[in-house]
Amino acid sequence: MDLKHWWAANQDSYFAFVARRDGTEIVGMAWVALVQRVPRPGAKRRLSADLQSVFVVPEQSGQGIGSALVQAASDYVAHLGALRVTVHSSPKAVPVYERLGFESSRQLLQREPDGPYLTPPARGAAAPAPDTAPR
Repeated sequence: MDLKHWWAANQDSYFAFVARRDGTEIVGMAWVALVQRVPRPGAKRRLSADLQSVFVVPEQSGQGIGSALVQAASDYVAHLGALRVTVHSSPKAVPVYERLGFESSRQLLQREPDGPYLTPPARGAAAPAPDTAPR
């Protein structure tokens, strides 16, 4: 699937931010995904954002373009009501994100898949109970 088709299928939950030089040439981009989290008592609307694929052409690196893209994306999703913005960064970019106010969190955990991928249940169907019997 090329970017054009992917964008058409996902434009309701992703926003693209583009940096241009002289108003024409694209020199950087950032994508942010919006995720509606499950409501809980006292919090009916729980919107989160995940900053993804921030890129600046190498010739323009170090000029603040990436920082401006991250700031613009973060400000925009905050305006939309996102309670937090997360980012999965390369080690090289961590100091940039920290300068922009991002912090590491012990509450944000991840787990890599350790087995074959399972087919998700059909929409509206209950997920099968995991086999937890001792072997």
